[in-house]
Amino acid sequence: MSSGGRPAPSPYHPLDHPVLAGLTGPHARFAERRGRVLGYRPDVSNWLALPEEPVARDWADATHLVGADGTATLAGTVVVPPDGWEITFQVDGVQLVDESVDAVHDEEAVILGPADVPEMLDLVERTRPGPFRPRTIELGTYLGVRRDGELVAMAGERMRPPGWTEISAVCTAPGHRGQGLGGRLVLALAAGIKERGETPFIQAAGDNENAVRLYEALGFRLRRRIAFLGIRVPEPSRVPATAGG
Repeated sequence: MSSGGRPAPSPYHPLDHPVLAGLTGPHARFAERRGRVLGYRPDVSNWLALPEEPVARDWADATHLVGADGTATLAGTVVVPPDGWEITFQVDGVQLVDESVDAVHDEEAVILGPADVPEMLDLVERTRPGPFRPRTIELGTYLGVRRDGELVAMAGERMRPPGWTEISAVCTAPGHRGQGLGGRLVLALAAGIKERGETPFIQAAGDNENAVRLYEALGFRLRRRIAFLGIRVPEPSRVPATAGG
């Protein structure tokens, strides 16, 4: 505790642990906790926040949160899962923050709602921008572009560390690429984020050079490199017994 009985300030920047910062802050209503492990409700997102040095008890708690044969994604936490857990992917990513983004609303962008989720899931399946679940849309504003009634591009808000909002799920249908739709949606989302006094940031795979170049051209700068790790819960018969830490 600091003097005067107030909690000591965190030594971490909110973007150092964006999942944890969001789940203990603006996204607390979506959080599920077990012991020292926090995660989003499974139908909202599969992001999980583990302690920096998880012990057996933490992995057991993670198993209960994620569910049998479920998957989770970790951001910035470099860990080696115990026996029985499967690593589904490992990506060296980048975290970029607004430095000189000329944010502007877009007349063609429409706000997407629950009725649009089936089309959004279909677009995600075809373009693979990252994890997206039936209630992911509840995390923030999602914008889309329609052509002849078809949803051909979208982007939205995902993680919400205090003072920051992540722009995510930036994707465009293959037949409509090269028209600048993704960049326009990023700028439109950034405009709304800035209007409420927050700063936009983006996370992407480091080897996705086209996307990174686009974001840098829009005025984002590299803050740090960040690891993304996908993990799968072991089958119940393979979960080791634990009596604590």
